[in-house]
Amino acid sequence: MAEKDLSRIEPIGVFDSGYGGLTILKEILAHLPQYDYIYLGDNARAPYGTRSFDVVYDFTRQAVEELFSRGCRLVILACNTASAKALRTLQEQLIPDKYPGHRVLGVILPTVESLSSTTKTGHIGLLATPGTVRSHSYKLEVAKIDPDMSITEIECPMWVPLVESGEFDGPGADYFVKKRIDTLMATDPQIDTLILGCTHYPLLLPKIRKYTPENVTILAQGEFVARSLENYLQRHPEIENEASKGGTVEFLTTENTDKFDSLASLFLGSDVSSTRIIL
Repeated sequence: MAEKDLSRIEPIGVFDSGYGGLTILKEILAHLPQYDYIYLGDNARAPYGTRSFDVVYDFTRQAVEELFSRGCRLVILACNTASAKALRTLQEQLIPDKYPGHRVLGVILPTVESLSSTTKTGHIGLLATPGTVRSHSYKLEVAKIDPDMSITEIECPMWVPLVESGEFDGPGADYFVKKRIDTLMATDPQIDTLILGCTHYPLLLPKIRKYTPENVTILAQGEFVARSLENYLQRHPEIENEASKGGTVEFLTTENTDKFDSLASLFLGSDVSSTRIIL
């Protein structure tokens, strides 16, 4: 990836607590490769899924402000937990007071907006981290779009560790994936659409497909978020016109760079070279 002169560009920021947001970035790059991007992973403090609302907000705010300081006027929270626990407060309090003209978007709304074109029964399943499930953010957003839709939420506390330990394609993952999907389908057999409510979960997709009934549509978030970003930029020329278009990506991590580069390359399918920062 080419290095960038931050004094002359205005990249789009992409933030995640860990590595899962790279699945979002991968789809964004596939749809919108012309822009400059900065990806920031707060890997040293991950996972966020079991942390309190206050802690998640503080960590997310620090990351967003770091990206703002590096020239990003638009930041995507490519993290379901951050989107569930921090996005609204950032949009309603931090940005109007301190960063007028800046924007922060999440991953939950674009995913929910896709449901009307996928479900026939109106019964939705959500597999997510404990933090996302307990926030009920998906349930709240679904109710706004269609109050008649039913959403069943299941916590998958072991799935992120399986991915980040590199065990997502090993036989040990089968037990944890099958158990959660069986629980979900037993709770509501009418589910015909399954949301992967964590950006790590696409790496488990082969096993998720293996244990999910064939009639159930599985929604990974990357494509929906990428399309939503494209639509947002079209509707907001004041942001799009200022976004620099050098086709570059910079990677920042709060963890050891060797560890980040190794795992990030696995998520993206290409070599990554990162810089370590402290938030």
